Amino acid sequence: MDQVDRILAQWRTERPDLDVGPMGTLGRMSRLFRHLREELDKVYLEYGLSQASFDVLATLRRAGEPYALSPSMLIEWTMVTSGTMTNRVDRLEAAGLVERRRNPDDRRGFLVGLTEQGRVLIDEAVTAHVANQHRLTAALTAEERQAFDVLVAKWLSAFEENEG
Repeated sequence: MDQVDRILAQWRTERPDLDVGPMGTLGRMSRLFRHLREELDKVYLEYGLSQASFDVLATLRRAGEPYALSPSMLIEWTMVTSGTMTNRVDRLEAAGLVERRRNPDDRRGFLVGLTEQGRVLIDEAVTAHVANQHRLTAALTAEERQAFDVLVAKWLSAFEENEG
């Protein structure tokens, strides 16, 4: 019996008229997310990154050569506001990890691209990140993880199906 089970038992005693089953699902997801966030952040910090800076660098890296995107594409892929992205890029640029480059397809625009230092850093960080993810999901068999992924994808699609 975990903490969530104890909470549910209390509610079932005090309010037997309520079906608190979803409270257990969401409570466990919330607690699990908190644990996972802490463990993921540890790896980011090892590389001098935050979740936000890792997200920007990883988005640029997985875009492929030349590891550069327009600010609007970065915003779309990371789902943050323009002002938030500007702040992230400013900090990463000051750290020498990204640079603003003229967009060859739009003389008025620019691209945000990885510097060599940024590419090396994100390659090291993402390798450690993936290893950490394997460690964090090791309690599940491959079959359990696949079943979990299917269920969570179904649940997530209920929220995202009407998004742009």
